[in-house]
Amino acid sequence: MPEYPSAHPEAPHKSHRSNWLRAAVLGVDDGLVSVSSLMIGVSTAHASGTTIMTVGIAGLVAGALSMAAGEYVSVSSQRDSERADIRDETRSIADNPKEELAELAAIYEQRGLEPKLAMNVAQQLHAHDAVSAHLRDEIGIDSGALANPIQAAATSAIAFSIGAAIPILAALSASGSASTWAIVIASLLALAISGAIGAFLGGGNRLWAAARVFVGGGIAMAVTALIGHLIGKSV
Repeated sequence: MPEYPSAHPEAPHKSHRSNWLRAAVLGVDDGLVSVSSLMIGVSTAHASGTTIMTVGIAGLVAGALSMAAGEYVSVSSQRDSERADIRDETRSIADNPKEELAELAAIYEQRGLEPKLAMNVAQQLHAHDAVSAHLRDEIGIDSGALANPIQAAATSAIAFSIGAAIPILAALSASGSASTWAIVIASLLALAISGAIGAFLGGGNRLWAAARVFVGGGIAMAVTALIGHLIGKSV
């Protein structure tokens, strides 16, 4: 098969990164916000440094396992659905080849091809790999890139752990009340940086992405700080 040069060889498609980028950014941000908020909430309740650190480490472990389990279950369900569609489409093509061919040609007509050309394309694709053609153009599934639950679970767990480690390391770098401020400053800076990096990789506005995660994380920390303060006063 001849190879043709790309019209833009130095510009990879940003949308091709959507799956791993979503999991990575979500994991890092979730780890940062949830663990830093937990630690700040406990800190404003006048807990000891040991307790704050214990809460942070427990939050990291529990959060990473929760993210991994959630992603594994979610992506496994997606993969099961994809496999079911593959089985159904394979059986339908074997039982109703003419109807499936006409269906594929109709799809190409709807996309702008002339009826004769649409049928010609459908016939050639059917002869080459009918199942892949129907999965791709009728259902939107790439049979060579099905959802991978183990990869998704590992990515989410690792990303969450990276995010959660930042407030923990910040707390270790200071003592007393200074540790709370260290957690806040380090976590907010890390959130802004992660938002900007995610936007850069995804082709979005870096300043806006950094601002929205910065503000969102700040609100979460402020709310848990207030709750911890109120509980600390009443207990």
